[in-house]
Amino acid sequence: MALLKVLDVLMMLLGGVGIVYQAICIVISFVSKPVVFPDAPFDKRFAVLISARNEEHVVGHLINSIKEQTYPISMVDIWLVADNCTDNTAGLARSLGCHVVERQDPDRVGKGYALTFLLEQILDRGLDSYYDAYFVFDADNILDRHYIEEMNKAFQSGFRILTSYRNSVNFADNWVSSGSALWFIRESRFLNTSRMVIGSSCHVGGTGFMFSREVMERNNGWKFHLLTEDLEFTMDSVLHGERIGYCGTAILYDEQPVTFKQSWRQRLRWSKGFLQVFRYYGPALISRAFRERDFSAVDLTILICPLTVLGLVRCFFGLLFPALGFVTWASQMTTLIDGIAAGIMGVLAMMGLAALTVLAERDKIGASNKELFAYCLSFPIFMLSYVPISFQAIFANPGWKPIEHSGH
Repeated sequence: MALLKVLDVLMMLLGGVGIVYQAICIVISFVSKPVVFPDAPFDKRFAVLISARNEEHVVGHLINSIKEQTYPISMVDIWLVADNCTDNTAGLARSLGCHVVERQDPDRVGKGYALTFLLEQILDRGLDSYYDAYFVFDADNILDRHYIEEMNKAFQSGFRILTSYRNSVNFADNWVSSGSALWFIRESRFLNTSRMVIGSSCHVGGTGFMFSREVMERNNGWKFHLLTEDLEFTMDSVLHGERIGYCGTAILYDEQPVTFKQSWRQRLRWSKGFLQVFRYYGPALISRAFRERDFSAVDLTILICPLTVLGLVRCFFGLLFPALGFVTWASQMTTLIDGIAAGIMGVLAMMGLAALTVLAERDKIGASNKELFAYCLSFPIFMLSYVPISFQAIFANPGWKPIEHSGH
């Protein structure tokens, strides 16, 4: 039937565009010189925003890494919101010299609400014109000692929103942590590097980003409360005509989940958040792509395109129409076989993508060659688990739940 053919062509077109675009980005990242920012004076004042919920085991490492920056610590204030904490996160942060506010709100849970509350506290104290820009970190992060210095260079080059290189402190723990780490390193090394070369906007990835005072004032603080508040912030910024920059020399180390259960829960929230963002921002983004001929809008539309929903619709009609006699079961079996073949090719491609990431960033990855070989083989398993996760996200309401950190 025509509807099935339309769905097949649409899925092939969208999937193919995504694959080709990523391949082009990989080539660009290898053949082009990365964008380098000139030296800049240490004359900007920054506020570091940290949302922490029961993070007393890890947040001290982040705070110490901020204090050990090559950028003058006198120009950096650390603000932490102890969000619904039942441990000593607030007391520890105070003992380390941070500005700490405490929040108890069991109904409005999540990092977005915590950041809103924290910025409200800063604004209520009349500090809205005191800081030139704001950093956002998660409590489990650790910064390279040149991080703020490098981000300052990019900021003073004209970018009002910036993201950074996201590495991992526990890459080699197991196949789960390595899967997450490879995904983020791939995005930094291939996608964001290439976006900077071609002049497209980058994607803020949850933690390790900066926005200027002007952006904060435009948003009247922080107004993003979907399950993926970082993606929501990205889409809103692009729709306001911002170009989000990337500073590859500013390196942040993140702690990845080590159990499959934790990883599943985290990625289920992300997948649901992607669907939320597409629902609220997708039509406007698509409109901007055509109206303004904005390639950043095209790029980010591909990023949030709900292929899983489209695939579910295709499977539903692929079962319904043969049952009603509109098409033959044999025709749908042929489609299934083609899909299995495409899946096998996809597995090989994901192994190749993992291997390319390892080869390109070997000096930044803390793992042995034997471990890296094994993690390249396991990477497709990690990625294929997104299929049932994305399917569950269509129907589930996962909410926001914290991920436990061990403090590597």
